[in-house]
Amino acid sequence: MSSSHLSKFALLNPLWLFFKSATRSFTDRRISLWIALVGLVVAVLVTLVWLAGRYEASQYQAELDRDTADAVSDIRGAFSRHVLTLQSIQSKTLSIPSWHTEMSILLGHNREWLRIEKRDLQGVIVHFSDSPLREPVFNVSSRAQEQAEIIQTCSRARRVNGAAYSRSYFVPQSNGLGLEMMDLCLPIIEQGKVTGFTLLTYGLQDILAAQLGATYGQRNELSFIEPDGTRLAIYGSLPRVKRLFTATQLLDLPGSTLVLRMDGRRIVPDLFPSVLPALVTAMSIALVSVLVLLVKDSRRRLKAEFDLADALAFRKAMEDSLVTGLRARDLHGRITYVNPAFCQMVGFNADQLLGKSAPMPYWPSEMVGEYQQRQAVRLAGNAPPREGFESVFVHQDGSRFPVLIFEAPLINVQGKQTGWMSAFLDISEQRRVEELSRASQERLQATARLATMGEMASLLSHELNQPLAAISSYATGSLNLIRQRQQGQGMSHVGDLQMALERISEQAGRAGKVINSVHDFVRRRDQDREIVDVRTIIDAVMPLVQLQAQKLRVRVETKLDDRLAHVFCDRTMVEQVLLNLARNGMQAMDHPQCVLRVLSLHVKRAASNLSHDWIEFAVIDRGTGISDQVATQLFTPFFTTKAEGMGLGLSLCRTVVEQHGGHLEFAPYAPQGTLFRFTLPTAPEA
Repeated sequence: MSSSHLSKFALLNPLWLFFKSATRSFTDRRISLWIALVGLVVAVLVTLVWLAGRYEASQYQAELDRDTADAVSDIRGAFSRHVLTLQSIQSKTLSIPSWHTEMSILLGHNREWLRIEKRDLQGVIVHFSDSPLREPVFNVSSRAQEQAEIIQTCSRARRVNGAAYSRSYFVPQSNGLGLEMMDLCLPIIEQGKVTGFTLLTYGLQDILAAQLGATYGQRNELSFIEPDGTRLAIYGSLPRVKRLFTATQLLDLPGSTLVLRMDGRRIVPDLFPSVLPALVTAMSIALVSVLVLLVKDSRRRLKAEFDLADALAFRKAMEDSLVTGLRARDLHGRITYVNPAFCQMVGFNADQLLGKSAPMPYWPSEMVGEYQQRQAVRLAGNAPPREGFESVFVHQDGSRFPVLIFEAPLINVQGKQTGWMSAFLDISEQRRVEELSRASQERLQATARLATMGEMASLLSHELNQPLAAISSYATGSLNLIRQRQQGQGMSHVGDLQMALERISEQAGRAGKVINSVHDFVRRRDQDREIVDVRTIIDAVMPLVQLQAQKLRVRVETKLDDRLAHVFCDRTMVEQVLLNLARNGMQAMDHPQCVLRVLSLHVKRAASNLSHDWIEFAVIDRGTGISDQVATQLFTPFFTTKAEGMGLGLSLCRTVVEQHGGHLEFAPYAPQGTLFRFTLPTAPEA
């Protein structure tokens, strides 16, 4: 190696050593700083965790202290209520059985009450009652063992003129265990003097169970302890560990002092609580989750913007294609939106309508006041009819057209009303079609009236046969009586002649009523209805029925119920129904096979429903009956089995009965014949 190389090497070697040592020093310092930083963070975290554990423990201890104080307050309140209950019993004058009954009820309702005694001034038991919820507590040991304590407690109660409590004492039981008890002595005061004492025996464990078990016993262990820590009574159970949350509270009673202890179910944490690490982990996960959700939300928001743009474009295209006019107004009545169909309907563009308020440019000038009043009602919050209402608008060119308007509240996303949305339908074409339909209907009605005239003529000819036949019969009889007089046979038939003339007049009036009733019936007009006695209807019909019966050699039987009520009907039309049914029945028996020619008319009260009582009319013949083929079209207009019949009688009868709210039907009658019956509603009591 040359001298120059050696000199350079000698010069660079110290520099390399210095750089190497500096680099190693810098690296060691950075590592130390990171170690120090990590150690500091760990120390801070450990300190925070420890402080959090202590804070969590203090919070739970404070909560347990509050629960213990509340529990003591609950016990004091319960004891006060018990004193008031006993005082209310003392204020009553009760016999011994009544006293035992009252005490048994109280002992059954209060689990912590073991025994109630009534004692005299010397402390001797007068009578007592044990709790029905358990065996008597003094079966094993004598009650006299606590006599001194009882006398002392009652003496204290007499001095303070109020309730006094004894110290707790232990009483063995038959099951080998025992109960810790305490007595409450309450003086009995009559006319300002103490006449005795009421002694109530408590079970300390039962006090814990009855007064605190439902509220605090599910999550804590409750116990009464002495000042030295000896447990007197326990309710609940806890895992046996060294460190538990415990709180004590002094229960100071007149004459006695107890200490209530409450042990929480939660174990005191040794070093680290379980909540904070889970919380830190949860917060870290939550932070990462929030970032992920933000990314997703950004993508979702972008997609929603595109979807909203598509929806707006779709809605715009749909609104432009609608033929229904749409208009939105705010709560002050100003127009905030109109669609093209509405603009086309009224002839104004959107710029001319937006922001406008009443009066609107498309309102008729003479109806401005009415429309403003209607709009004021809408703006006042009264909901419009959901079926819509009609109105008239004026086009910009001055032409008028009817519209059908539907209005509904305009609700925003927050559920608050921001205005009104209206939909408009131009019903000009509908009105034109309705007018054409009305004209066509009038022409059809004119044609129907012509047909009705023919039907009326048929009905009149059909229904007038009976009264005219009666008039003819009475007139023939009258002429016979007159001829007899002319032949010199005396005046013995004057009464019959007068009766015949009266019948002729009556039947002539009846024929007029038939004409009027049938005329009104054909016109589908309500007949003149009245309250009529059923017997009056039968009496009016029977002469005409008897005339037909004599002609056909038929015997007529009538059977009327004694409990018949009045009916509300058109008397003339109901009589026509009876006549038609009776005539058909007698004609059905005009046959050689019918040996027994009897027509029965039965009238009785029918079954009632919620709205009416009913009267049932029945017409029974002994004819050959109705075949199945005839029965299917018996009530069809213009269907008849008679050579001279028109087929209108039964159809008319059924229509008249149904117009009165009744029902007409028929059925075979055993052994031979047919039964026709119909019902009519009774008249209201008023």
